[in-house]
Amino acid sequence: MSDLIDDPREGENAPEFSVTELSGAIKRMIEGEFAHVRVRGEVGRVSRPRSGHIYLDLKDDRSVIAGVIWKGVASRLTTQPEEGMEMVATGRLTTFPGQSKYQIVIEDLKPAGMGALMAMLEKRKQMLAAEGLFAPERKQELPYLPEVIGVVTSPSGAVIRDILHRLRDRFPRKVLIWPVAVQGEKCAAEVARAIAGFNALTPGGALPRPDLLIVARGGGSIEDLWGFNEEIVARAAAASEIPLISAVGHETDTTLIDFVSDMRAPTPTAAAELAVPVRLELLGWLDQQNARLTRALTQGVTQRGQRLRDLSRALPRADTLLESPRQRLDSWGERLPQALIRSVQMRQVKLSDIRGGLRPANLTRRIEHEKRALSALSPRLAAGLQRGVEAKREALGRRADRLKIEPLQRDLARKGDDFARLAQRLSDAGQRQLTTWQGQVEALDRLRETLGYKATLKRGYAVVRGDGDVVTSKKAAAKAEALEIEFADGRLTLGAKPAKTQPKTKPKPPEQGSLF
Repeated sequence: MSDLIDDPREGENAPEFSVTELSGAIKRMIEGEFAHVRVRGEVGRVSRPRSGHIYLDLKDDRSVIAGVIWKGVASRLTTQPEEGMEMVATGRLTTFPGQSKYQIVIEDLKPAGMGALMAMLEKRKQMLAAEGLFAPERKQELPYLPEVIGVVTSPSGAVIRDILHRLRDRFPRKVLIWPVAVQGEKCAAEVARAIAGFNALTPGGALPRPDLLIVARGGGSIEDLWGFNEEIVARAAAASEIPLISAVGHETDTTLIDFVSDMRAPTPTAAAELAVPVRLELLGWLDQQNARLTRALTQGVTQRGQRLRDLSRALPRADTLLESPRQRLDSWGERLPQALIRSVQMRQVKLSDIRGGLRPANLTRRIEHEKRALSALSPRLAAGLQRGVEAKREALGRRADRLKIEPLQRDLARKGDDFARLAQRLSDAGQRQLTTWQGQVEALDRLRETLGYKATLKRGYAVVRGDGDVVTSKKAAAKAEALEIEFADGRLTLGAKPAKTQPKTKPKPPEQGSLF
C-alpha cells in the first residue's frame, strides 16, 4: 500500500488549468480552426424567445449541432427556418462555456435547393388548408363595376403600366397604387401592410376605400416570388374584407396568395380584365337591351289594342242594351197616373168609414160607461187593500218569532260547551306529547352519560393530559412539562414547575422528590 503511494504517477508534472482557462483554450482553438464554415443539414428544434434571437438544431442521420442566429441577422433572412427544412447555414464555429457545448453562429441561412423550398411550401399549404383559409365559401364575389380599384405592386415595373393601360381600354376607373417591394426580404411585410392598409381606409373619406384589390407582380423564379408564399401575406389576404384578385407571376406560377385570394388571374393584364367589363361591350349590351325593351313595349301595346278590339266586337251595341229598359220606362209612365188616382180613391173610402164611428155622441156614451165601471170597482179597492195589509202583517209576525234572542242564546251555549270540550282534548294531547318527549330526552341523556368518558372514569380509569392536551403515549408524556390526571372524583397535577420568585431566605437543600 505504501509503495503505491510513494511511486510517482505518469503526468504528475503536467501543468494544472482552471475550468475557465481550459474552456477559453478550447474556444480559441475551435474558432481558429473553423473561422468560417458552411453546414448543410435538416432543421430540427427551432426556438424563438422574446429577445428576437433564434436557436435551432442542424442534424443529419447521425449527428446534431446547435446553432444560433442573432436578432439582427434573423431580421434580414429571406427565408425563416422551419422544422423539417433542409438548409445550408453559413457562419463561424464557437463554444458556449456555460454549458460545455459547441455551436455555430449563423450569419446566413438559405434552403438547400428547390426541394427544400417546395417541401416548406407544401407544409404551409397544408397548415392553412386545415384552418379553412382555402374554403370556397370564404371567397367573396367581385363587384361588377368597382368605383375605386387598389393595386399593390411595384410602382416602377411594367406590371402597373399594363394594368392601367388595360383599365383605360376597357373601362376607366379610379386607381390607388400602394407601392411595395415585390421580391426580397422586405416583400412579405410590405405586401401584408398594404393589404391591411387598404382595408383600414374609411369608405367615402378623403382617400376613398377601394372596392376591389389587385396584388400583382411579373414572372420570376420561385426565389423571386417567395415573398408571396410567406404566411403573413396569405393571412393578410384571407383577412381582407375587400375582394382581392391575385396576379402574381405567369400562368404557370402558383403562390400561397393564389389559394386564399377571392380570384386568381393568370397575369396582371388578366386581373385588370377580371376587374372591369369592356365599356363598349357594356354600351352595346345596353343598346341591345334598350331595343329589346322598346320592341317588347311596342308589341305589348299592339297586342293589347288588338285584344281590346276583339272584345269590343263581341259586346252588344249600346242602343240594343237600352231598348228594353226604355220601353219598360214608357209603359210604367203611362200606368202611373191611373194608379195614383185609384190609390187616393181607396184611401178616401177607408177614411170615410173610420170617420163614421168617431161621432161625439158615441164618445160620450163610451165615457159614461167607463165611469160607471170605475165607480163599481172603487168600493172593492179599500177592502182588497185591507186584506193585503193583514196578510203581510201575519207573515211578518211569523218571521219575528224566528228572530227571538232565546234560541240564539241556547245555540251559543251549546257551541261554547263544544269548544270547551275540544280545548280540553287538545290540552290533554299536548300534555301527553310533552311527557313522551321528556321521556325520550331523559333516555338520550342516560345514553350520553353511559357513552361519555365520565362513566368510564367511575369504573376506575383516568384521563392523562400533558400541557392541556390529552396524552395517549409514553413518548408524549415524557415531552410534557406538566401532567394532569383526571379521576372520577377530581383532577391531580404532577410535575408542574413553580413560578420563579425572588427568594427571601437561603433555600433548603432539595429533598428526595416523587417518582412522578
